[in-house]
Amino acid sequence: MERQKYLLISLLLIIVTMVQASCKQKIFEAYVKSDMQNWKLIIDSLENTTSLDEEKQLELLNYQYGYIGWCIGNKRKKEAEQYLKKAENTVESMLKADYLPSLMYAYKAAFIGFRIGISPYKAPFIGFDSVTFADKALELDEGNAFAYEQKGNIQYYMPTVFGGSKIEALKYYERALELFEQDSLKVKEDWNYLNILGILIQANIACDNHEKADTYCSKALAVAPEFVWVKKELFPELEEKRDNHSK
Repeated sequence: MERQKYLLISLLLIIVTMVQASCKQKIFEAYVKSDMQNWKLIIDSLENTTSLDEEKQLELLNYQYGYIGWCIGNKRKKEAEQYLKKAENTVESMLKADYLPSLMYAYKAAFIGFRIGISPYKAPFIGFDSVTFADKALELDEGNAFAYEQKGNIQYYMPTVFGGSKIEALKYYERALELFEQDSLKVKEDWNYLNILGILIQANIACDNHEKADTYCSKALAVAPEFVWVKKELFPELEEKRDNHSK
């Protein structure tokens, strides 16, 4: 009887691991294909799960983060607002439990950016809170790649009159990439890794660093040859910029 109990527990653990891997792989595939419909289905499925442990909540939070950013970029602000409220509640709950506080402060920094994306008029009132939270995240953990990504986003999107700089943003993005690549698990079939590569391509194009942008394009397409954002948007943009520059 005891042996059967342990076999059942082992089987359940295997099933849970397979489901987790399946979600990660499906999100990765959805990101590569820009298939946000399936991305949303995975989020909604996880949200409807009756009980999620902290690790699973963290996974859901990361998927919500990606989807909210996409919604804002595609002018679906009401939908972004709905998912953002849920994500913010999760972050506050995890901070109360003292669960990965550095990462939670990095998410708070990101969510301030989303709040500004939804309501740009709020920028002068809450914009610097994003800086405070990102700095707090790095104060707690200097190896937090996600926090460096948020520092980069702050510099990239902040108007120069308030201290924003795309050149400075590149330094933070590059540091985030270095930290991602130190962990092989964060590189293999992880949408976050492709995302930082895409961000670096976009930022280098904006700064007319065409060779660097090309290098990151090659790296991204080596990981995911059908990566839509790079293959159909960023690389053609880079080629056009290079053609115009050579004329």
